[in-house]
Amino acid sequence: MKTAIYPGSFDPITLGHLNIIKRAAVCFDKLIVCVMVNSDKINTGLFTPEERANLIRKVVYKLPNVEVDWSTTLLAEYAREKRACTLVKGLRAVSDYENEMQMALLNRKLNPRLDTMFMPSSTKYTYISSSVVKEMARYGADLSDFVPREIIDDVNERMRQRRNG
Repeated sequence: MKTAIYPGSFDPITLGHLNIIKRAAVCFDKLIVCVMVNSDKINTGLFTPEERANLIRKVVYKLPNVEVDWSTTLLAEYAREKRACTLVKGLRAVSDYENEMQMALLNRKLNPRLDTMFMPSSTKYTYISSSVVKEMARYGADLSDFVPREIIDDVNERMRQRRNG
């Protein structure tokens, strides 16, 4: 069984992330979407790692070979534990490539059986990032072109809590 991991912070998941998930899911027997958490920053996001994983589950529940998890471990070690052969990384722009290539080489050094597959974003999602979504939500903008409809209310509610909190 060919297992791949699509790692990221997903704070929150965007339509661009979902596009990569759907495209990668057809390439592998199992795709694990893993919320990776820097242990120094575990409580600094809009959503907790568990909440992010739950939001992703709300979005991908119809994709039978997609699993959702979260981890604070080193990605190469997590991949070894899950017996994954490939990391899937989305690239929005050429500027993403240099950093992602460096990480791919590092992960390969730490886990020689681990390859990285780069997937360019679909053109209509290249400008979307979780940071942009959070900024738009902060100002009450319509998020329907940026995040899956299943989680729009969750994102807006969290922003309301932050503003009133």
